[in-house]
Amino acid sequence: MLVAASAGLDSTVLAHALATAPRRLRIEVALGHVHHGLRGAEADADAEAVAALGAKLGVPVCVRRIDPRGRRAAGSSRARPTLQEAARELRYGALREMARELGASRIATAHHADDQAETVLLRLLRGTGPDGLAGIPERSPDGVLVRPLLRIPREALRRYAETHGLGWREDSSNASPRYARNRLRARWIPGLAADFNPRLLRVLADLAEAQRRDTEWIATAVTREADARFSREGAWLRIDATGWTWLPEALARRLAREALVRSGAGRHATRAHLERIQRFLCAARTGKVLELPVGLRLVRERQGYRLGPSVSPEGAC
Repeated sequence: MLVAASAGLDSTVLAHALATAPRRLRIEVALGHVHHGLRGAEADADAEAVAALGAKLGVPVCVRRIDPRGRRAAGSSRARPTLQEAARELRYGALREMARELGASRIATAHHADDQAETVLLRLLRGTGPDGLAGIPERSPDGVLVRPLLRIPREALRRYAETHGLGWREDSSNASPRYARNRLRARWIPGLAADFNPRLLRVLADLAEAQRRDTEWIATAVTREADARFSREGAWLRIDATGWTWLPEALARRLAREALVRSGAGRHATRAHLERIQRFLCAARTGKVLELPVGLRLVRERQGYRLGPSVSPEGAC
C-alpha cells in the first residue's frame, strides 16, 4: 500500500498506523511524496521530513515533482483548471505512477472526518445538488484509492500522534484566510459545533455517507439508461430521441449531465445547462441546434440527437 505522505499530521499518523499494523494483516507499506514546487524551501523540508519518516518506519519512500503552473499554462482559458485543480490532477497521477513502479495495489490518502465536514459545508454554501452532499468518497471507482481515516476526527489523529511520539510539519498555507476552506475551518465550524451541535462532524459524515450510498445506487440506474440511449459515432454522441417527455425530471437531468461527461464537458455542466438540454431533448424540432460549453452543440436530426463539437465530422460548420 502506497501512503500519500505530505509530512503533515494526518498522513504521518496514517503511515505509522499502517506500517505498524499487526503482521496478520499482511500490509506492506511505502510512502509516496508529491513535491508541487509551490512553497520553496518549505516544500523541500516537507520532502526531507517524509524521507526521515520512511527511514524511521523502515519503509521505502518515493518522491515525484510536478508542475501545476505548467499544467495551467496549457489549453484555452475556458478549459484551464485552477491551480488547486491542476495540483490535484497531477498529484493523483503521480501517486498512481509511483504505485505502479512500487507494485502497490492500493493508494491510501489521509482524508479524515474534518475534511469531510468541510467539503460538505463548502459545497452546500457554494451551491450543490444532492451528489455534492456525498462529499469525499471512501474509495475511487476502480478501488485503487482508499481513504481509511474518513470517519476519524482530526483531534483523534493528534492524540494518536502524541501518544506515539510522532512529529509532523504544519503547512503554513493552512492558516491563510485566502482560502475558503481555511476560513470555514477557523471561523465557522467551531461556532456551529458550539452553538448548534457538538457532534457536527459525525452528523455531516453520516449525511455524506447516506447520500453517497443513494448516489451509487442512482448512478447504476443512470448508467443503464444512458447505455440504452447513447451510442458513440466518432467525435459525436448519438442520443435516442424517444421517450424523453415521459422520463422523471431528475433522471432526465442526470442523463443530460452524463451526456456532457461522455463528451468531455462534465466539469462545465451547470444547472442552467442541464435544464436547457432537458427541454431541448423533450421538444426540439428537426434542424434545431443548442450551443453548449467548450464548443459543443446538440443537434436535432430526423433519426435523433447528436452531441459533439461545433465542427461536424465532414468539416462543415
